[in-house]
Amino acid sequence: MYEHMTYDFILQRMLDRVTNDVDKREGSIVYDALAPAAAELTQAYIAINTMSDTVSIDTAVDYELTELAFQNGVFRKGATKAILRGKFNINVPLGFTFSSPENTFVVREKISDGIYKLESELPGLVGNEYLGEIIPSDYLEGLTSATLTDIIAYGVGEENDDQLREKLRRKILYPDQDGNVAQYIEWADAYDGVGAVKVFPLFYGGNTVKVAISDRSFQVADSLLIDSFQHHLDPGGLGLGNGVAPIGSKVTVTGGVKKDINISVNIVLAEGYTEPEGVAQAISNYLASVTFVKNKVSYMRMAVTIIDTPSIADLNDFRMNGGIEDVELVGDEIPMINSINLTVVSG
Repeated sequence: MYEHMTYDFILQRMLDRVTNDVDKREGSIVYDALAPAAAELTQAYIAINTMSDTVSIDTAVDYELTELAFQNGVFRKGATKAILRGKFNINVPLGFTFSSPENTFVVREKISDGIYKLESELPGLVGNEYLGEIIPSDYLEGLTSATLTDIIAYGVGEENDDQLREKLRRKILYPDQDGNVAQYIEWADAYDGVGAVKVFPLFYGGNTVKVAISDRSFQVADSLLIDSFQHHLDPGGLGLGNGVAPIGSKVTVTGGVKKDINISVNIVLAEGYTEPEGVAQAISNYLASVTFVKNKVSYMRMAVTIIDTPSIADLNDFRMNGGIEDVELVGDEIPMINSINLTVVSG
């Protein structure tokens, strides 16, 4: 806004206001008197520019964006903890803790004899990073094996600035009211556990609404999340107004349909790298960005996503689902990585 208000510009403008019959050269009394004031004014304009960035949707970040969203009734979703399946040779007490090299896991629920749900102590993606043997925090008589076998619910990080900014834009540009499409999107945005959403009005005929959702990892939503959100909107899909949806609107919540994405490409590693670090995450981030937003996974955008990863210097013979063209997304299809085949070649 005031980027042109530099020290030199302000000082010169102040000196121009002094009559020419007065010595205004550097080192003169007038120059030395005005220079400190010009410096302070420069700092003031810098502060004004910084402050203006914090109240703009396009430039606000971190806490400032969170506060700006809050003022408009939009909230940043926090990180969640991963839930994993643990297998033990004995039954273990609830609340007992086990450790991996980088994390701690708490026994939360018994599934069956020797099989338990464990919760990551650390929120976010770190809870998804380890499967294998875990060590008890204290002695348990008879325990000879303890293993994390698979992930039941993935941990996700705090909603990032781009995701929150998009929710805020939708809130401002498309006001939610009277059960319109924007309101269904707002209900999904605010619901814990829901990532992306797509609304299909009149999908099953008059007074019906289909709402497809993904989880916070932008994967196909599981039955627990689907049932929970269904109950929130319209219990039983009967349109009786027992949820937040209007009376007469028969709502059906679905978890979307998986669309496999298979990647095959020859890559040249950047200097200093011995493996293609970050490629899988970059691909996942791109797929998340198009879920229920675009009607295709772009071949060119995927190629750019891979080559923009710091560990990649170049690529060739890139194939997506066996071809060199976009992959179409129909209806409530959710693009998800099925396989990534990266072949390292010399540059």
